[in-house]
Amino acid sequence: MKKQALPWKTKILVSIAILLGLLFVGTVIAALFGNEIETGNVAVVQIIGPIMSTDPGGFVAVATSTNIVEQLEKARDDDSIIGVILEINSPGGSAVASDEIAQAVKGLNKTSVAWIREVGASGGYWIASATDHVVANRMSVTGSIGVISSYLSFEEFLDDWNVTHNRLVAGDNKDVGSPFQRLQRSERAFLEEKLDRVHEFFIAEIAENRNLSVEDVPSDGSFFLGIEAYNLGLVDELGGKEEAENHIWRVTNTTVETITYTEEQGFLETLLGAFREEEPMAQIKTELPFVPMLR
Repeated sequence: MKKQALPWKTKILVSIAILLGLLFVGTVIAALFGNEIETGNVAVVQIIGPIMSTDPGGFVAVATSTNIVEQLEKARDDDSIIGVILEINSPGGSAVASDEIAQAVKGLNKTSVAWIREVGASGGYWIASATDHVVANRMSVTGSIGVISSYLSFEEFLDDWNVTHNRLVAGDNKDVGSPFQRLQRSERAFLEEKLDRVHEFFIAEIAENRNLSVEDVPSDGSFFLGIEAYNLGLVDELGGKEEAENHIWRVTNTTVETITYTEEQGFLETLLGAFREEEPMAQIKTELPFVPMLR
């Protein structure tokens, strides 16, 4: 008797079930056999992807200040750790999150080196500048010392479709930047004033961290190749991980053995991570219309 073919919907469900089963088995095997205790005296903390204070979820990996600060504090409190290398591949992100990480770097009281790979721009560079020594690939993208905030505006779309936006606020500036109404000149000036203030903080931090005058900080938002950043005094050395390790060796006179810090994840987080896209240049959208971003 001829076997009846499974409906296509059933085939899809079976395929998904098999995939989930394989992921589950892989996670269990990794938990049983992949937890060998690593040792080292230099912690590598990775800052990869857009920088946010917390993970907004979704399929794009982000670098969260909550997790990174925890890792930095772990290195700070571990007497066996003599130094920290920040592996940076980030276009920037939240101003607050970048500042939180930079302040944690300053509080290490241990030799710290920033290792900029492809991108260490904006908030990523803010963090790098807080270390004792900055190493960057000569072709990397660095700098971009500026602040941006943007959002979509739908007021003409509402007009075209005869949709009414009822505005009820207490305080004229309460809904400045609402995507449902045209931004007035006074409102634009109000928002740009806030961005300018954040920009001032950014410039002041770079000046202090890099021992530059405020006037010497390239603050027009331009990005630079690693070689250009080196000539401007934004980078101390051109190279990669080997140069970062050598700097710690020179300072501490101790043979360097690195250990990469990673965030501990449960099964569900590991499962979701399998579907996430590692995309350093991804643009993170926010529900708030006005959030200063360093990118």
